[in-house]
Amino acid sequence: MSPERARDAIGRPLPHDADPALAVPGVAPRAVISDDEAWCEGLDYLDRGLPFHAHEVFEMRWRQAPVDERDAWQALAKWGAALTHRARGNDVGARTVAASALGLLERSAVPGCVDVGLVRASLTELQAVSASDDD
Repeated sequence: MSPERARDAIGRPLPHDADPALAVPGVAPRAVISDDEAWCEGLDYLDRGLPFHAHEVFEMRWRQAPVDERDAWQALAKWGAALTHRARGNDVGARTVAASALGLLERSAVPGCVDVGLVRASLTELQAVSASDDD
């Protein structure tokens, strides 16, 4: 099996001959990540302009979460994906994924550590900015 290809800051695989300085370390997989750890780590990645990494952390928690919390973590993973689409210049993808994430978030049991207002505002902004850019 070949090693995973290096990725750039927004998660795009780099060509095999790319400058190694362009590579950004990925998210280390963990057998266990708590709600608080996932939320704090995801926000840290977002603060550092690494939305793909936030998506990966939220997805890791989604796959480990109790059944009643999975929809919330899936919504957060989609939030990271929508932000990644936006960073890559894919406004239609950002808008579509943000709408899906917002719908899922609104009908989910969200863990107490998650700032729902922050996520909701970001998803709403992604939908509005992306839609206005298409005109």
